[in-house]
Amino acid sequence: MKQDNNPFSEENQNKEEETNQNIEETKTDDTDIQKESSKTEETEKLKKELEELNSLYIRMAADFDNYRKRQAQERESLLKYGKEDTLKKLLPLLDTFDRAQKCFDEETEIAKIKDCVDVIYKQLNDTVDKMGLKVIDTKDQKFDPNFHEAVMQTPTSDYEENTIIAELQKGYRLDDRVIRPAMVNVATEQ
Repeated sequence: MKQDNNPFSEENQNKEEETNQNIEETKTDDTDIQKESSKTEETEKLKKELEELNSLYIRMAADFDNYRKRQAQERESLLKYGKEDTLKKLLPLLDTFDRAQKCFDEETEIAKIKDCVDVIYKQLNDTVDKMGLKVIDTKDQKFDPNFHEAVMQTPTSDYEENTIIAELQKGYRLDDRVIRPAMVNVATEQ
């Protein structure tokens, strides 16, 4: 057989086309490999981000749980030892009661015993006043359901309607909060 060295021959053109096709396939294979490699890298990157976020979530959940436990412990401690400050303020009053009891044993004069009781009462009022406890005023006041509890109503013409006639039990507020309303008798129309 005679070989044809003609570059334009059909056989050479077929070989050239085959070679070009092989080159294109190789390029396509390289592109596919690069795409797969890129997808693998992206998948790895996403897995890493997921692990970091999961780790962050776990740390935040643990921090929140610790915070919740700490708050519960502080609340419990406050309830348990919050009375301590109040009781420390009342200790001098107990000391005064002790001294008064000795005075009651030794004294026979009612006036001196009354003086001891008055001192104790004044000391108690001063102590609770410093702690923020205030008596709700009722004298010559209009009835206010926010501060007073009407347990009696008396028809009278001596007082204006809804005026407090008498205080039956003192009411108290701690700073701005009513802790016990004053029990009162209120005037009504006759």
